Amino acid sequence: MFLQTRFRSERCRAATATVFMVWAVSVGCASQSEIHKPCTRPREDNCKKDFERKEPAVRVPFRFASPYVPLDSWVYAAFDRLAGLGYAPSAFANLRPWTRMECARIIAAAGEDLGIDSLGADDKHPSEAQRLYAALAAEFSTELERWHGSGSSEIRLDSIYARYTGIAGTPLDDSYHFGETLFNDYGRPYGQGSNVVSGASVWGSAGPVAFYVRGEYQRAAALPPYSQSVEDLIGTIDVTPPQLPIHTAVIDQFRLLDAYAAWNFKSIQVSVGYQSLWWGPGQAGPPMYSDNAIPMDMLRLTNPSPWRLPSFFSWLGPMRWEFFAGLMAGHHYPPNPAIDGQKVSLKPTRNLEFGFSRTIIFKPVTARMFWRGFVSVGDNNATIPGSPADVGDRRGGFDFSYRIPSLRKWMVLYNDGLTDDDPSPLSAPQRSLMNPGIYLPQIPRVPKLDFRLEAVWSDPPSVADRAGKFFYYNGAYHDAYTNGGQLLGSWVGREGRGLQVWTTDWLSPRSPLQLGYRKAHVDSNFIPKGGDIQDFSARATFPLRREVEIATFLQYERWNFPVLLPLAGPDTVASVELTYHPKWRKLRKPQWHRKP
Repeated sequence: MFLQTRFRSERCRAATATVFMVWAVSVGCASQSEIHKPCTRPREDNCKKDFERKEPAVRVPFRFASPYVPLDSWVYAAFDRLAGLGYAPSAFANLRPWTRMECARIIAAAGEDLGIDSLGADDKHPSEAQRLYAALAAEFSTELERWHGSGSSEIRLDSIYARYTGIAGTPLDDSYHFGETLFNDYGRPYGQGSNVVSGASVWGSAGPVAFYVRGEYQRAAALPPYSQSVEDLIGTIDVTPPQLPIHTAVIDQFRLLDAYAAWNFKSIQVSVGYQSLWWGPGQAGPPMYSDNAIPMDMLRLTNPSPWRLPSFFSWLGPMRWEFFAGLMAGHHYPPNPAIDGQKVSLKPTRNLEFGFSRTIIFKPVTARMFWRGFVSVGDNNATIPGSPADVGDRRGGFDFSYRIPSLRKWMVLYNDGLTDDDPSPLSAPQRSLMNPGIYLPQIPRVPKLDFRLEAVWSDPPSVADRAGKFFYYNGAYHDAYTNGGQLLGSWVGREGRGLQVWTTDWLSPRSPLQLGYRKAHVDSNFIPKGGDIQDFSARATFPLRREVEIATFLQYERWNFPVLLPLAGPDTVASVELTYHPKWRKLRKPQWHRKP
């Protein structure tokens, strides 16, 4: 009786969450007929003025389609610091990537807070916030012109780049079992020896349509093979036939990274193609969705700029939401599943941001299976994919970030949680993967220095005896939360814990020098005798000219997994990347006019 009551309670919570999400989106869509501009700033008085403004005769800024800024762009770290200093309070850090027009909106609002115009500050000794603002305003100058009334369309050759990575020693590249030497890198392959990537990106936008294409050639050295005993162990852990989950031959391939077309309809942007997501406020990698795996072929709907809910719901502040449905790659047990996800984020104050998220993996790929997983909760580890009882492999997430009172420009506290099958980490914190962190955007008496610390664990005591069969695993979907063989979520993986520390010297907004440290442990209940990883890293970017920059990375790693002997660390990684941002672009002023 108790279990039946609990199950009904969970179904009620899930149904309530589903109804709220559908209601929020429908209200937002309906309200756009009356509200002609999204909230540019989180203050109620400013939003009210924005909402009362009449639509001009030309297409208003938030109805321009715009390509998304790649997740590995320098601008996100700059925006994080600007927000930590208190000058980008309307930015949603837990829903990325952002469109270029959304970046322009955030910069325009920051300029108002700083008391300067879009051309930057004239102070001979600018503050750190002014330096960040000036660099970001220069990067998005075309979008700022469009935000202030220009209706120009644009096609731009955005970047041409080449990267060489040399690895001495044996690296790890098996995030689903042991770990990764390099992570959050679009699932790019690497091996012991020389690794090369070279590519280019181009994008364009014109009124309600936009596109982005980024492709690259990848050459990865081979990895030493696992022994037969290790393959058998992996097969036993995953309950699959013995397999080799790493590449043991040189890889030469061309791969599209982010490549999609987008269409904006009344402030909702719809995009189709290969895309990457980042659903969390931290830097190490969100538990729910990161760019650790290859970009997924998906349909994505989002409101790029925040809305404010009408009536008494306005106390919830600006809101952003996102929905996607995609086809997963590299799965065998079962093959070719699909995944869908939803996220709603709110900013009730300038200093508080929180979001709820959910993903469901399902097979077969039908509307019936999609709906069955969307409205259900409860464990399904005894079902067969596609059977009448199957509801998919579901995960719920909750994250928040908060600028601490009395330390508003000095400290940001945040946490990102994920739970399996429960509606949210809030309902089951004892069964949740947690990723808390603190960010200091500046250090007293050293204004150019920042500091960040994050911890993460996927082995809470209540589920630490599942032998790796809880987080990122499912009894019916054994490949579970991977795409192309790499985890979609946090690098900590299954039944592990870790710590990361970074400190950055902001020589300039585009020339940061960062030092990092990472320590991780994998539980012996998952991998016999467990394992440990520890690495030290340095990263720096230097602009050679305005259009050319060079990025360097150096890392020394020690790792040890007794079951992998004689394979063991240490390994050393040295990488250098040269990027050219051509001046070539084509501007045009089309007649994207609307009737007043």
